[in-house]
Amino acid sequence: QVQLVESGGGLVQPGGSLRLSCSASRFTLSSYFMSWYRQAPGKERELVASITSISTNYAGSVKGRFTISRDTGKNTVYLQMNSLKPEDTAVYYCNARGNIYTYWGQGTQVTVSS
Repeated sequence: QVQLVESGGGLVQPGGSLRLSCSASRFTLSSYFMSWYRQAPGKERELVASITSISTNYAGSVKGRFTISRDTGKNTVYLQMNSLKPEDTAVYYCNARGNIYTYWGQGTQVTVSS
């Protein structure tokens, strides 16, 4: 079964860090345009970061604090989140977009609170 599985979410204090992981089964992530999205309660899902073979892009609200990367050997994409703020609280989703198919993970909750 083709799927994306996120992990690494949790509760962290403001200023703390988390690293999210997105692993793929039955397809190769390097062949897809990979992104992280997030959705806070009562808000629309928004793009956080994306990565291709030659570039990365970030939402203005996370630039300088978040880093997207991928390990082709592990078929995994990461989102390193530093200097977390309460407004970063959301469910984070991994997205893989190909020429024909698009896949979403089930989401992982990130809560930033003291």
